[in-house]
Amino acid sequence: MYRAFVFLSSLLFSLSSFSQYTETINSNRPGASQGAFAVGNGVMQLETGFRFDREEHDLERTETTVYGLDYQARYGFFMEKLELTLEGSFRSVNTDFVQGASTETLSYSNFQSNTLAGKYLIYDPYFKREQEEKSYISWKANNTFQWRDLIPAISAYAGVNFAFGDNPFLFQGEPNFSPRLGVITQHNYGRWVFVTNFYGDKLGTDFPSYTGIFTLTHSVGNRFAVFGEFQTIIGDLYSDEIVRGGLAYLLTKNLQLDLLGLVNFKNTPQRLGFSLGISYRYDKFRKEERIYDESEKEQLKSDDNFKLGDKK
Repeated sequence: MYRAFVFLSSLLFSLSSFSQYTETINSNRPGASQGAFAVGNGVMQLETGFRFDREEHDLERTETTVYGLDYQARYGFFMEKLELTLEGSFRSVNTDFVQGASTETLSYSNFQSNTLAGKYLIYDPYFKREQEEKSYISWKANNTFQWRDLIPAISAYAGVNFAFGDNPFLFQGEPNFSPRLGVITQHNYGRWVFVTNFYGDKLGTDFPSYTGIFTLTHSVGNRFAVFGEFQTIIGDLYSDEIVRGGLAYLLTKNLQLDLLGLVNFKNTPQRLGFSLGISYRYDKFRKEERIYDESEKEQLKSDDNFKLGDKK
């Protein structure tokens, strides 16, 4: 893991940078996956959501209620392609054990996960396309499917999981620190976005797991987006297949609300969950680059010393 960070750092000085900043917030919520692009240099972003899960385990004869808070703090620094992320979840768990006519309850609360990670954009096929002179390319070539559209943006991900003290979410013998490595891809095609995430978690320990997440998002108008997601988890301690679906609403260019539902395909345990979240972007470093509203544009047009252009 540490070698991966050193390798990524060495690339920073050899690769050119370009803008990944967008005029509207670029949130990873409400799904479990993350996109290949960073938030932008100097941009801070907080994404959080309240969660309710209900689990029933047929073999252990338990019923579990989970209340939780998921969070992700993202910061773009040094260059546009690089992002530092702190992500995790806090859980309050109440498990009822059915034993004959009696029921016993076990309750505990703690951080279920915490990961500090870096994400670096290795390849962006869309940047070159945006720079092409459209006067030399036909309308048909720009608006119909081409084989190059199958090439996604690709990012590398490297992080460390950490926990402190006697954490009830750690298995016996599980270390408090462990590496997490991943590869992220993203396809953009019109109003459709397809993202894949592949992770190796707790590598080098006795408790490794491997995860694949596949997310398809479609924007509806300028405010709403809907998504569907499939996640598979493979591990000796826990394996599962989960389906999620939901929607996001853009309240302002820096504020997004979202709603999520999930279900899995087994009964050890069987899961049903819901989440309501919010994402907020703080981009004081980009205020001078904002897109002006219509009233500002009219005022600026009267100023002979100012020329309207692309503020992105």
